[in-house]
Amino acid sequence: MTTTASRRHTETEEPHWVEWATGLISALLVIAMIAWVGWEAVTEENTPPEFSTAVTGRGPVEGGYRVEFEIANKATKTAAAVVVRGEILDGGNTIEDADVTFDYVPAQSKSSGAILFSQDPGSREVRIRAVGYTDP
Repeated sequence: MTTTASRRHTETEEPHWVEWATGLISALLVIAMIAWVGWEAVTEENTPPEFSTAVTGRGPVEGGYRVEFEIANKATKTAAAVVVRGEILDGGNTIEDADVTFDYVPAQSKSSGAILFSQDPGSREVRIRAVGYTDP
């Protein structure tokens, strides 16, 4: 520890106990973080992207209709250029479809977006699903 006496800095013989405690706690935290990252690297399986989608909102927009959704990637691998297709179905037949592409959907995360249709789906079924991706 540095003390000031008449504008001169001098070091004491023994460091203060707070310095020792701070150093010990810091070292333990660093060792724990390294161990945790190492454990995750060794034990985590590298699973391919697995998507699920959920419609989060609907509403009219100028010249059409917007269907908002979330896409979740439950796997441990990131997917790039993820193409999501939205379809308006009537009795199992596709009335209209539209696609949107996400640059990335990271591993174990969610992204959100919207598909724009030219017509109001009304009470008809809206199906949204991922139809393709590339490995980054």
